Amino acid sequence: MPELPIAVVHLDESCLGNGMDRPALGGAGGLIEARAGRDPVRREVFISSPNTTNNKMALAGAIAVLQLLGRKQKRIRTLLISDSEYLVRGMREWVPGWIARGWKRKDGAVENLELWQVLVASAAEHEVQLTWVRGHRGHPKNEYADRLAVRAAKEQITSAGAVDSGFDSWLAAQRAAGRYLDYDPDAAFAGVERRLAAGERFPLDAGV
Repeated sequence: MPELPIAVVHLDESCLGNGMDRPALGGAGGLIEARAGRDPVRREVFISSPNTTNNKMALAGAIAVLQLLGRKQKRIRTLLISDSEYLVRGMREWVPGWIARGWKRKDGAVENLELWQVLVASAAEHEVQLTWVRGHRGHPKNEYADRLAVRAAKEQITSAGAVDSGFDSWLAAQRAAGRYLDYDPDAAFAGVERRLAAGERFPLDAGV
């Protein structure tokens, strides 16, 4: 059986105005890394909503990426890395029980039910794992995904599918300011790629 292609995706979400007496602008962004021949290639996707929540945007961002990968018409071994515990714990820990109870929680209805159901269906098209990273702690790819999400929320813009990524230019600017000088994004991707190719099961907090 041929090896599945591999994608590593860094996700983040933003919601501007949560808790205020006005619609909350939302955005989500994903940095998608895969290999084309011998070289890693980075693409990005971002979406927006005029009235939403952080949790909804976390789910919607993951759905957007998985459905874009689904357009490849092949099953992809995918690792989604997010700082949303709602998304990661939900898929890893809560969803199996909800499904077993007919998409119900022990104590009532599942919040954002339709989004969860679309996410589960989208993930079933691939071989998907999710792992959590602590946000705003200096992880370059998480910080870049956050930048995508915040910009999408502020400007209410959505990408036309997966577009060429500005990550390398962003990282160069960060290095010019003295940040991330020892970080090798290609080596970081290759390390995760090797673990996925070997069939490793990532823990909830894999630190990648």
